This record gives sequence, C-alpha cells and structure tokens, in this order.
Amino acid sequence: MPTKLELPAAIAGLASLAYNLRWSWRREAASLFRWLDPDAWIRLHHNPVRLLAQLPPARLAEAAADPEYVRQVISETASLEAYLAGRAYRDPRKVAYFSAEFAIADCLRVFSGGLGVLAGDHLKSASDLGVPLAGVGLLYREGYFTQSVDSHGWQRETYRHLEPLTSPLHEELLTDGSPLMVQVGFPGRPVFARVWRADVGVIPLYLLDTDVAANSPDDRHITDRLYGGDLEHRLKQELVLGIGGVRALAGLGHDVDVLHLNEGHAAFAVFERLRHALVQTNDFDAALAAVAEQTVFTTHTPVEAGHDYFPLELIERYFRPTVETMGIPWSRFFALGDAAEPHRAGTFCMTALALRGARTANGVSRRHGQVSRSMWRNLFDGAVADDVPIGHVTNGVHLPSWTGSDMTALYSDAIDPEWRERSGSADWSRAVDLPADQLWTAKCEQRRHLIDRLHGALVLQARARGVVGDVVSLDPNALTITFARRFATYKRATLLLSDPDRLARIIGDPDRPVQIIFAGKAHPRDEGGKQFLHDVFSATRLPRFRGRIVFVENYDVELARALVQGSDVWLNLPRPPFEASGTSGMKAAANGGLNLSITDGWWLEAWQEHNALDAPIGWAIEAAPIEGPGQDAADADTLYRLLESEVVPLFHARDEKGIPLAWVDRMRAAIAQVCAFFNTDRMVSEYVDASYRLRTPARVT
Repeated sequence: MPTKLELPAAIAGLASLAYNLRWSWRREAASLFRWLDPDAWIRLHHNPVRLLAQLPPARLAEAAADPEYVRQVISETASLEAYLAGRAYRDPRKVAYFSAEFAIADCLRVFSGGLGVLAGDHLKSASDLGVPLAGVGLLYREGYFTQSVDSHGWQRETYRHLEPLTSPLHEELLTDGSPLMVQVGFPGRPVFARVWRADVGVIPLYLLDTDVAANSPDDRHITDRLYGGDLEHRLKQELVLGIGGVRALAGLGHDVDVLHLNEGHAAFAVFERLRHALVQTNDFDAALAAVAEQTVFTTHTPVEAGHDYFPLELIERYFRPTVETMGIPWSRFFALGDAAEPHRAGTFCMTALALRGARTANGVSRRHGQVSRSMWRNLFDGAVADDVPIGHVTNGVHLPSWTGSDMTALYSDAIDPEWRERSGSADWSRAVDLPADQLWTAKCEQRRHLIDRLHGALVLQARARGVVGDVVSLDPNALTITFARRFATYKRATLLLSDPDRLARIIGDPDRPVQIIFAGKAHPRDEGGKQFLHDVFSATRLPRFRGRIVFVENYDVELARALVQGSDVWLNLPRPPFEASGTSGMKAAANGGLNLSITDGWWLEAWQEHNALDAPIGWAIEAAPIEGPGQDAADADTLYRLLESEVVPLFHARDEKGIPLAWVDRMRAAIAQVCAFFNTDRMVSEYVDASYRLRTPARVT
C-alpha cells in the first residue's frame, strides 16, 4: 500500500493534492509543498509524498497553526475537487495511450527526453479537455540516468532508485486486497507484472512493474532502466508494455475502443489484440482489419536508428509457440514486421508492425509526415510517397506546465484570467498588444531566476569535480542563448563552436554581453554524442569563453523548465530532415523566447505558416542544399551571420527606458502565433476529431 500520510486535520487536504499530479502544472499547489521545506523539496526531487512522510510532526503542526497556510490548502483542495468534477468523461468510448515513457514530474523518472515530455503533455491536455483516455507505460525502478561530467569533460551515468510506496502512486488491487498481476508468456516461463496508477488530473496512468517476488531475479530487472540493456532486454520490456499493457487494462475492466501507440515500442499491443480477435474469427485478414480499425499510430523519428529491429531468431524464440496456438502460419506473422528493406532482411521491425496494424498513422509535423511517407512507402507495395497513408498531427506543448510565473501573471492580466484552464482556446492574438514595459520586465525577471538557479547548479558541479572557488558568474542582463537537447550527432551541438575566433568576437564585446548555455545528455551507448558533449565542455574551459559559455549537467524536466522560461534565444541546429518535430522551442516561445533554428520539424511549419512578416517570430536558418561537412560549414556561417547582423544588435538596441522595442515586437509575435497553434490542447483535439473519432472534448470552448 502507498505510504499512509498522517497529517493534522487542518491540512489533511495535502494528501489528496500530493497524490494527484495536477500539482506538477498547478503552481499554487506545488508551492504549498515547497513552503514546508524548500531544501527538502529540491533534495527529494519534488516528491510531495516523501516530503510529507519525512517532515517532523512539529513542522506539520506549525503549518496547521498558520491560518493563511490552512486557507491556501483548503482553497487548493477545493480547486482540485472542482477540476476533477468538471472534467468527468462525457463520451462512452475510451482511448488507451501506450508509450514507453511519460514525463509528468521529476519524482517519477520514467522518461528520458522529448518522447516522454510529449506523452506527458498529451495526458495533461487530455485531462484539461475531459478526454476519456488512460495512459499505459512501464515503471522503471532506476529510470533514465543522472548525468555528471568529470574533470576531463566525459559524461558519467548513475541511476537513482524509484520507490513506488513513497511516490505519488497507487497500487492497483483486486477485490480481496491483493495486488493486480498480469502475466506475459516468456520462453519456458511466465513473467508477472504488478500495476501502479498515477493520477494525472482525471487521467489514470498505469505503469507495469516486474520487480515482484513471483519472478526470477533476472526477470525482476526487466523494468529496471529505460532504454538500458541489450536487444533482448529491450524486447522483454516491449513485450511487457504491449502485451502486458493490454492485459492490465482488461484486468482493470477498461473497455478500450481506441488504441493509440505513441511510437513503435508498444506495437506488441497490436499482436495481443489480434490474438483476441482471432477467437472471434478464423480469418486472419478480417481479424487484423478489425484490430487496425481501432488502432492509431504516431511515429516520432525519421532516424533509422530510432526504430526497433529485432533479429528473426530472437522473435521466433519468444513468439513461435504462441503463434502456432493461434493457427497463424509463422511466415504470416513474421511478415507483419517485415520492413521491406533488403538491408533489414531477417529482422522484425516494430514500426512496420504498428503501421500494418493501424488504420490511422501520423508523423508529428507537416515535414515529418512527408518524410515518413517516403521512408515507409515500401510497406505499401512501393506506392508513390503521396499515396502512402501516413498523415501528420503537429506536436504541441502543455502551456500551463512550461510558462513561468511572471509570464503567467502577465497573461492572466492581459489575455485571459482563466487562460490556464483553457490554454488552447484563449485569444492569443491579444498578445500583440501586451505592454512593452510589462512584457520586458516579466522576461527579465524570468531570466534573473534562471541565472540564480544556474549559479547554484554550477557551484555544485564545481564541488563535485573538486574545484573550489573557481565558479564562473553569469550575467542576468546579458543576451542569453540556449542549446539544450539530446546530444545526438545529427542535432549538431558543436556547430556553434565550429569557428572559435568568430564566436569569440560575437560574445566577447563587453558593451553587448552575450552568454551561451549548453545542456543535454548523450545516450550511454552513443560515443559520437559523448564526444560532442566533451567538445562543448572543453570549450567552456577556454579562457576566451570563460564566463560566456557554460555547460549545465543533468538536463531534466526541472532544468528544462527553467531554461525555456529564462532564455532569450533558443537554438536548434539539426541536420535536416532528421528533426521530426522538436517541442522545446515552442516552450521557449510561450515565455517570450525567440527561436533561431534550422527550418526543420515544427520550426519549418511555424516559419512558413505562422510567421508575422512585420515582426517575425524569430530567425530561420535555411539549411544549405548540400550534404556532409560542406553543409555544416555553410549552416554555421548563416548562424554566425544572423547573430552578428541581427540577433545581438536587435537585443541591445534600447530606447530611453532601456527596452529593446523591436525585440519586444518579435516577442509579442512569437507568443501570439506559437501559443495559438503549437499547444497540446489543439493537438489532442485533432486526435479526438480525426483519429479517435470521439465527440468534441468536454472542455473545448
């Protein structure tokens, strides 16, 4: 059972607030926990359950005796109750949203990056809109790694343990009080998984956990680390996610009408539903068509290495006995995962399974839809790309989760007092009339908050490396440019460093201060990405870049939130067409940040379809139409030229009040255009209308 929280009666409402993850996007609720012990709140990774369980009774009694604090607890508890009651499901059809990762809060480290953040924002908007949806994922006991960088600039990975009993989770139980267990057949044995539930507003997120006594020691570690282990370990995780996830929903009594696969990792859910469909009919094609009619698939990457391929012998060992009992010819089953590419012969592709098992498939931006149609056309008898049935639903972000406190207050005053309750339908066109002085003041405050946070982080980093009294100080008034994302080589983290002399001139002018922040993790097995990270870290130690370029360790949800809220310019420099969407730049724009990015993914779409000609929403780097080092050199030259001739001068061109009016005009345009379209309320509503085929969500106005 979850930790029983013993709280004074006056503040007993904190328990219900702690166990509903709405606090992760409801600032007023999170502040109630932070106020009790700010240091412990940070040390415990924003885990309200552990915080309340560990606080001394005297501190709880003190809080219960504070009339203002008690009033706020009662107010927030009433707000949560009203929120839950006002978003009761109004459509009998139910959606199951499967994903290998979900980023809701830092205390539930079951995510690594953009895929998980998108999935988490999807659930939050589904809750805000009242969509009848349940999430399904895995409870990784060690999650994704915690990053540190040693004194030589090399990434080091450690893992922190997640204890579900002291986390905002509920264990799903049977009527007799025993844990709900699902069983998945593995070679020569069953594997068992218990089911935990996280409440994300009105949305249940079910997480499967194989760390149970009924399993062997090896099988208990199946759900240990996200994207860890070898191919067989990955296959085991995906079996538990796909097959175990469908069985968990059945055990919970969920009637699933629509299965939404967020990337191919969960595609074995199609196989499990196909197994059930074949009980109703012996016609394989009819059964597959019936399953596909209820399945939606979203693909997230045009990078081949981002798709799962398993060798034939491995798939045969895990699946052949079950396939034979289903009466399906083995060749017919294996053909479901045939990527139809000669160099992938003899492998089983999860994306191919998902595409063949879904009636609706989409990429995550207009450009990515085009790339995906070309990438997978061989699955459709070599059809011309335009005829491949893969569309697109452009990603968005959950605006209340990512907008800083100063911008939030400004929007509440000037755009809509209730914009957080209806962020997708607020009248964002009113942003063009935001008062310049108020908008600039809000941005400067959020930049100052960021610099204060980074100073503390840099001090801790230096101490960990044994460096004392040698910490650089960042300037809260400098133009702050950020590159923060996964350190995959195609994202080109080192492009900005390719001409050190030119970069030194750009950021070295004392009259026009500029500072650059890098953050991001390389996958533990990505040696190229680790080398890029090493090169960036090494650059921060060069005398001419000292205090102007920093690398901040352990890019996670909380650091990402601070960076998007405080940065003036957001960099994204992928080698096209490998950026499927990208969402961090949307979050920066919601905070008045301006994007300076390659025209790929969402930014290409934003630049071409949502750009204000009189006050552009940022700057576009049109990628050079060549490949290899020549493209990198040409793109770097364009980047430097824009910084030299437009970005830096515009930021530092001030009026008599010290306000960069032309810059603020671009901020207004970015807020108005990006917030209006690139939000998950709009994104989820598109899925509801076109893919889920539900009635209009309850909260859309």
